[in-house]
Amino acid sequence: MSVAAPPAASPRTRLTGYLLALLAGATWGTTGVLSTGLYGEGARITGIGFWRVLLGLAGLGILSRLGRRGWFRADRQGWLIVGLFGGAMVALFEVGYQFAISGVGVAGAAALLYTGPVLVAILAWPILGERLTVVQLALAVVVTSGAILTVRGGSNLGAEAVGTNLAAGVTGGALAALSYAATTLVGRWAAPRYGVMRVLCLELVGGTLILGLVLPALGLVSSRFERPLAPPVTLQGWIYLGALALLTVVLANVFFFGATRRIEAAPTAVAATIEPVVATLLALAFLGQTLTSSGVLGLVMVVGGVAAGYWRQAVAGAPEGQATR
Repeated sequence: MSVAAPPAASPRTRLTGYLLALLAGATWGTTGVLSTGLYGEGARITGIGFWRVLLGLAGLGILSRLGRRGWFRADRQGWLIVGLFGGAMVALFEVGYQFAISGVGVAGAAALLYTGPVLVAILAWPILGERLTVVQLALAVVVTSGAILTVRGGSNLGAEAVGTNLAAGVTGGALAALSYAATTLVGRWAAPRYGVMRVLCLELVGGTLILGLVLPALGLVSSRFERPLAPPVTLQGWIYLGALALLTVVLANVFFFGATRRIEAAPTAVAATIEPVVATLLALAFLGQTLTSSGVLGLVMVVGGVAAGYWRQAVAGAPEGQATR
């Protein structure tokens, strides 16, 4: 989802925009370490996403109310496309990304997630009619190869108790990337019509409702989804969850969309690709998760390939987007 920067932004305004974009990426980068901390507190992997978006939605609701923004008002088309379909993609992301973090580790999950922009470039061809170039295909190969190296060279230390294996982690990461791509495409259509913050809020409303309905239904047919929405049972768990909602739902999106009001969406997205780097460093510092030399190379390939893709979009003047997170 993009917002055009002011045509004649001052150097100070642009610097503020870059700093906000870096803050957005850094706060999104806390998702892995906070989620892994929740695993250690016995939180249900399926319930973390539900409580994360519910608490984040409450925070955005307070901001909307205080600012009289009307972020939760839309027409029927907005609720159907953004609230229902976009919300379904948010729900898919929340479950898939948790499986990825627990199965392949923080760095591997972040690397898999950042194949999402590759999917955007590929899917935008048949859906939006945006031309797919040879360079985009080459960058797709670089990013995908980097994600594979990162997954193979990483660890999931601290998340073993969840019992998610490598295959489930990779599958979860792929689903998270797919939902990332889908919400980006929805945002490209919806943001000019409704505004980015309204799009974010509508998707979170839909995602919360869908998680609240679908996960209990899955719990009736699969033991993996038993008591899927069980809340944390410890004070430490609620602290982790509150931090996860405040940082990765409320503040990260406020930072990101604050950046897009000051600088173009492509450099904003490039700066926000600091996310997997921050995620990896936090996992190394607080969880003891490691990356082999090939894993480090893979992470560099992912970040470099995605950043290069965004820069090419800016040069070509193509539409840019960012998924709801």
